[in-house]
Amino acid sequence: VETVDDALLGARHIMAEWISEDAIVREKIRNLFTKKAIISSRVIRGKKEEGQKFMDYFDFSEPLKKCAPHRVHAMLRGDKEGFLLVEIKPDEEQALGIIDRQFVTGHGDAKEQVQLAVEDAYDRLLQPSLEYEFRKQAKEMADDSAIDVFADNAKKLFLAPPLGQKTIIGIDPGFRTGCKVVVIDDLGNLKENTTIYPHPPQNKKDDAVYTIKHLVDKYDVEAMAVGDGTAGRETLALFNAQSYSRPVQVFMVNENGASIYSASDIAREEFPDYDVTVRGSVSIARRLMDPLAELVKIDPKSVGVGQYQHDVDQTKLKQELTRVVESCVNSVGINLNTASKHLLTYVSGLGPVLAQNIIDYRTTNGPFVSRKSLKEVPRMGAKAFEQSAGFLRINEGGSNPLDNTGVHPERYALVKQMAKDNAVTVEDLIKNVELRKQVQLTKYINDEVGLPTLQDILKELDKPGLDPRGEVRQFAFDERVKTIEDLHEGLILPGLVTNVTNFGAFVNIGIKNEGLVHISHIANKFIKHPSEVLSVQDEVKVKVVSVDLNRNRVQLSIKEAQ
Repeated sequence: VETVDDALLGARHIMAEWISEDAIVREKIRNLFTKKAIISSRVIRGKKEEGQKFMDYFDFSEPLKKCAPHRVHAMLRGDKEGFLLVEIKPDEEQALGIIDRQFVTGHGDAKEQVQLAVEDAYDRLLQPSLEYEFRKQAKEMADDSAIDVFADNAKKLFLAPPLGQKTIIGIDPGFRTGCKVVVIDDLGNLKENTTIYPHPPQNKKDDAVYTIKHLVDKYDVEAMAVGDGTAGRETLALFNAQSYSRPVQVFMVNENGASIYSASDIAREEFPDYDVTVRGSVSIARRLMDPLAELVKIDPKSVGVGQYQHDVDQTKLKQELTRVVESCVNSVGINLNTASKHLLTYVSGLGPVLAQNIIDYRTTNGPFVSRKSLKEVPRMGAKAFEQSAGFLRINEGGSNPLDNTGVHPERYALVKQMAKDNAVTVEDLIKNVELRKQVQLTKYINDEVGLPTLQDILKELDKPGLDPRGEVRQFAFDERVKTIEDLHEGLILPGLVTNVTNFGAFVNIGIKNEGLVHISHIANKFIKHPSEVLSVQDEVKVKVVSVDLNRNRVQLSIKEAQ
């Protein structure tokens, strides 16, 4: 080295590395981060106007261990997008004091040099290293929380009540480009499509009404599904006000993700000869018929529930959502003769190949008449049959009434024996609860079947073909409210919960902008999480607390509306 200063600098760099790599010091500083780290954010100079959506974090700080997961995600997103500068660190003096006590022990000039090395070690090596570690840790914890919230919301959405197998008109509403209309039959097949223009600028309302009434008569339509996007309220009101030649229920349907589906490979495979607008309308209609069967075709991140789902670990998210979908599919049970390939894929024991083979077999040989005939499907081995058969139902035209229950085929002989011992048929045992009460379960306990299994079998006989999702209900928004300008403080409105997050719930009150009910405005008691009292699709009464026209934000309260 050429100078004394260079020599001292080099020596301090060596010492700084020693200090940074010292296991005892690193553990003590890590403990300090754990207990006292502060996460802070500030707006980057010149980005104030452009980054208004992050204004709550322009000058923010909070102990890291108390910072809510959604705040962590918000700050990290602002940092990633270049609007915020986010830091995680404890008090610097405390950190330096810990290192000083370990390394600065003498007096004189050497002490001064060691002191400088300590400061350099912390500022240049230790603090950045541990900040990265805790930033990563905070992100992972926030991800886990967000994924749990997303999975819970998705489950509620997937298990929304279905209307069932009916002929349905699906309408993807719009103003300038018109409303795209399709008719699907009770199996979800597209029968006809057209476009109507009941709204400005064309205002061909009479033509539109004539077209819809004609389709109702032509196909014996039983229900109408109207997307809740642009012009949705106006379209719903128009066709709700009409009288038809037969009873027709009109529903508003959440269309989040319909455009994603319409441009997907799945949609192109199903409807290669139709454009995206027709596919989107089909998706809306099918969602009314069976939300689960249709939503499994869409990337779960696009269905409009959850928080910061695009920021979380995508591999973890996909794994958890796949688990949720499988759980929903298996809890509901799948109609073997109407299920799509994509729905069958999520049944335990099946996968893409077997699902396609089932569809091909069904196309070639007609509807399945028994679960047993599943064994004739190519590549359906004994293990796959054992895992999947109990979740597949034959609702109509089946040769065995047990095929429409959750009883597994391997236990059919046992149920037949129960019926025989009581001098009745299996059909009688399924239909008559009093007969089932007479069955003495202890008689059928053996090495293979215990009492809990026998009790489960009787529970399944209680609900043949029963869909646990309940019945779909019509919902009406307040007709006085069409846009955010129609709102004022104190107004009480009906609403639908569309999303539940860690910090509150979002409610659709019939306008483009969903309102937020903060967790403190949900109940008149303390709750740790909104999901304790609210779920996606819940119908609620809300009071308008504030309206911010500049930011298009609406604050609502549930407890003040009671």
